[in-house]
Parts: sequence; C-alpha cells; structure tokens
Amino acid sequence: MISKQPTGERPLLEELPDRWRGLHETGPVRYDETQRVWQVLDHETVSAVLADPATYSSELSTLAPTQSDFETFTQGNFVGMDPPEHRKLRALVSQAFTPRVVQGLEPRIEAVCARLLDAVADRDRFDLVDALAYPLPIIVIAELLGIPAEEHRLFQEWASVLFGGDQLGEAPDMADLERALEAIAPTVREMNGYMLEHIRARRADPGDDLTSRLIAAEVDGVRLGDQEMVGFVALLLVAGHITTTALLGNAIVTFDGHPDTDAALRADPTRVPAAVEEILRWLPPFPELGRRVTRPVVLGGHEIPADTMLMAHLGAANRDPARFTAPDALDVTRSPNPHLTFGHGIHFCFGAPLARLEARIALHMLHERFRKLVIPSYEDIVYQNPAVIIGVRHLPVEVGRP
Repeated sequence: MISKQPTGERPLLEELPDRWRGLHETGPVRYDETQRVWQVLDHETVSAVLADPATYSSELSTLAPTQSDFETFTQGNFVGMDPPEHRKLRALVSQAFTPRVVQGLEPRIEAVCARLLDAVADRDRFDLVDALAYPLPIIVIAELLGIPAEEHRLFQEWASVLFGGDQLGEAPDMADLERALEAIAPTVREMNGYMLEHIRARRADPGDDLTSRLIAAEVDGVRLGDQEMVGFVALLLVAGHITTTALLGNAIVTFDGHPDTDAALRADPTRVPAAVEEILRWLPPFPELGRRVTRPVVLGGHEIPADTMLMAHLGAANRDPARFTAPDALDVTRSPNPHLTFGHGIHFCFGAPLARLEARIALHMLHERFRKLVIPSYEDIVYQNPAVIIGVRHLPVEVGRP
C-alpha cells in the first residue's frame, strides 16, 4: 500500500508522532482493540521488556502466520531467536561483521555517495530516494558480500518487494499478514536460491568479502551453515538497507520542516552525528517490536496471560516525558539521547553502526553539494505503508548549488 499525501492534509510524518504521543494518555500499558495486542508505551517498561528475553520472547512462530519459503529463509535471522540459539548465531556473525569492518567501509560509502550524486549533478530537481537513499545502502551491502556490481539491481528489486507492504492496510490483521507472506514467497524463494549459490561459490573460491568471512567464522568448533548464512544476509538487508533509506528520507523531510535546524547543521557539520540520533528518536523506522509473553505477568496494573502478543512501542517510548526533556521538540543537540529505535538488550540492532555511518556521510555530502535542499510540494511525497516502516518511498526535492 502506497500512501500519497492528499491535498490540504498534514504530512504523514508529522501526524504519526501526534498519534504516538496521544497513546500516553491511556497509561503505560494499553490493549489495542483493533489489532488485539497489548502495547507497552513508556521508556522504562519498554526497556525492561526488551531486556528480558526469558519472559518476553522474540520467537513468535506460535502467534504469527507462517509460510514454508519464509521459514527456510529466516533460519539464520537471530532477531527472531532467544538464547541460547541467539547467542550462538550472533557470536558467529560477530566474528565476521566487526566494528572494524564497518568503519573500514567509510571510504567506499563516500565514493558511492559521490557517484550517485554526480549522476544528478546537472538537475535542479530529483527524487532523493531514487537517487541516493535507496541505492546507497543496497550497493554497500552487495559489495560487502562480494556480489558482482552488475547484479546489485537484484538486491534493489528484492528489497522493494520485501518491504513494499502493498498487500497490507495500515492496521493489518492475521489474514492480511498471511496474504502478504504468500505474495512475497516467490521473491523469497528466488533470493534464497541466489544466495545459496553465491555462498557455495565462495566456499569453493574464498575472497576478501563478508561472505567468505562468514564461512570461516567459528566458535567452539561450530560454524554457520549455508542456510543460516542466507538468513543473516536477509537480516543485513533489513538492518543495513531499509533503516538507512528510511532514516535519510525522514531526516530530509524533518529538516525541511525545521529550516533553522538545517541551517545550524550546515554552519556546524560536527552536529550531524547528534542530529542523526535525534532523527532516529523522532521518527523510528520500525516503531514497534513484537514479543510473546512466556508466562503470566502484570504490567501497568494489567494482568497479561502467557502466549499473548505484546508490542513494545518504540515511537511512544522515545517521546516519554519521564525520560526526555521536551520530548516533542526536535533538538539536534540533545545529550544524552537514550532513544530505543535500535532496540535494547541482546537484540540491539546489529546493523546500527552501518546505518549511522551511511546517514552521517550522506547528510554531510548533501550539505556540501547543495546550498539549499527543499521539498517543493508535500503533495508529491509518496510514503511507505506505516504498518511496515516509517519512511518515504518517493521524495522529490529541489536543490541549489554553492
């Protein structure tokens, strides 16, 4: 489902935070009658839920619809696992995908950004998502994995299907989710086959890429299986791609609505890292995380039975007045900024360092290249389905050069 901003209405990315703020009026825990799930809304309780995987499990297979291709595809996706399986897989992957590996990508990210912006250098107007926010992280991930440049387009096509949300409404039920899984199954099957072939080729002829390092990773005599590696690649596609795409688009929309903030960042580029954190707090790309309650609990005075779906609402927690001073003000100097956008505890987002690095580099380069960067019409913005991700799918901008 594509959301296009109707004439005369407020931009969707301004409306959503108002909805999240309004949730606090019902207390820290509430039952959502529409989706039939419990929501946890305050920063303290959300943090406690995310830090207790024994009580609040990430393994949701008994509560969520399943599909055979998708189940195979998620074998190595440790986001949906609890200890000890989670610990084993994360330890193995951490050997290959180290902070040094991510930091070493900086020159290449700068080069890719420059090449993408060179392609629109003669234009006064272009789509920021098509030109930069979408292809940048896809190219970086594909290169990191050792995927040939001529095949990078495949990753873009797959990501478009996996995160399009075209089969879902803004408040999907289980039947909607089942239909969505069936619709994306052929893409999942194609991606699974492609990555298995790539992994087997690297086993036969290792190179200097993340795939080869994943093959070589070993903890206590245990190595990743081929299918587990495919699952991690799928996770990396989420954590390292769609989050960056959403973050960049959300930043440009937000700065357009706060021109003084944009001017301050241009005057002092050292503020950009803090600005990235504030945009992450302001508009988390994935504002809710699902958990399965493993035993009866009492939260916010409510008795919640075992095997109940619980949603940790990051969007609301990031605007909790008990944790943030002036939570509804955009403050790119905010420090500390303990937002929960990348999660908390053992499932803290694995791709967070890469998303932060790409966003910082891209925003620096946009400010260097363009004297101004404005959205000429909010009516031309096409939004992602907020039931899947908070972000923009198309973002026409007008630019001026120094």
